[in-house]
Amino acid sequence: MRLGTYDDGNRRRAAVAVGDELVDADVAARRAGLTGADGWSSVRAIIAQPREDLARLEEAAAALARDGDRETVRAREATRLGPPVPDPQKIICIGLNYRAHAAEASLEEASVPTVFAKWANALVGEGAPIELREPYVDDLDYEAEVAVVIGRRVRDIAESDALDAIAGWMPLNDVSARGLQIQTSQWTAGKAMDGSAPCGPFLVLDDALREGGLELESRINGEQMQHAHTDAMIFPVAKLVAFVSSWATLEPGDIIATGTPEGVGMHRDPPRYLRDGDTVEIRVGSEVLRNPVVRVRPRG
Repeated sequence: MRLGTYDDGNRRRAAVAVGDELVDADVAARRAGLTGADGWSSVRAIIAQPREDLARLEEAAAALARDGDRETVRAREATRLGPPVPDPQKIICIGLNYRAHAAEASLEEASVPTVFAKWANALVGEGAPIELREPYVDDLDYEAEVAVVIGRRVRDIAESDALDAIAGWMPLNDVSARGLQIQTSQWTAGKAMDGSAPCGPFLVLDDALREGGLELESRINGEQMQHAHTDAMIFPVAKLVAFVSSWATLEPGDIIATGTPEGVGMHRDPPRYLRDGDTVEIRVGSEVLRNPVVRVRPRG
């Protein structure tokens, strides 16, 4: 199942993606006979529900899509998507988690994961512009990542059980202002700007991370910039979840961005930073996130 969040003109609503259509999740839950006023109102609430209820939700959404009720079913191309989980409690990011990326940065492999943070202000969805704003217009970079979203509350989970805590995965672009990032020994300032975490278009609830992992890539204007597989991670996803849960309680909806592979703009020769008019694509598995790059002119 694929879950998303859309704007109906009044508020954000959760949706189930059925092919190229979106079915309102709350309506689908009622169709399935699922109860609980808040349990189906947001993606964060939905992913905390029992697996058997999620299956009923998916079946009901498919039935509604077949019925073609225009009050309930929307065409994806005519719908404004937000980040799949717009309201996480935590966004935890991992740096230098692919061997070749650490090598291109001339850094040794870390013995423990490198961690930094973003906040909800960074999250935007499919199609939202990546903004070039003064004074960070000349060194804004892209980073293709697999983001995993936690589905149940966990603390001190064992690595062997950690994948059970994951609800799903989605593409994420860790947009980075490199000059700002390296001004301090901590990376957060250059990583947590408004709109610096485009993600989606949907949260995918499947077993891909158990069944061979995921391929990821980035493209700018159709040209491939990065390409890798999650099996090239220094710290696999299960180890990351276990590590983070050893010092922080993970809640449903929490996002862990698992790191980017080699090929980022700053380490190319010559460097290739984002430019006004670019279109950036981040593909994970069969999910593709697209965002235009737009320069925002100062007022006055």
